[in-house]
Amino acid sequence: MEKPKPLTGKALLQRLSELGSASRNEAAKLCGYYRVTKSGEVRVNLGKFYEAVLAAAGLEVQSSAKEVNGQSRRGRSPSYRVKVHQNGQIVIGSAYTKAMNLKPGDTFKIKRGYKHIHLYLIDPEEVDGVPTE
Repeated sequence: MEKPKPLTGKALLQRLSELGSASRNEAAKLCGYYRVTKSGEVRVNLGKFYEAVLAAAGLEVQSSAKEVNGQSRRGRSPSYRVKVHQNGQIVIGSAYTKAMNLKPGDTFKIKRGYKHIHLYLIDPEEVDGVPTE
């Protein structure tokens, strides 16, 4: 059996008035805001349900997940700060490497400054700071 399409707009408001004293979870489920997991468990999506109710009432609310190329982006944004781990290593996360268009195998020269370090990308033609020929 195919899951019904979630109600929106006037149809959603009409259905809610028909349901009367149904619980929030039950109302969301009966209006189509749920999914069935692989194990057969029904999961109600109250966030989308509330957004649809507010939109139907004329109050447009932006989703908390940012949309990028039609896909939602979740998680934290990069803070551009790192810590030195117990073993003395510094790990640079994938958000930073993607932002800088880095590829596996890129090599850096590290320059120490007051309260900061600079990473300078070394040309692949150079090895240990000496140009190859």
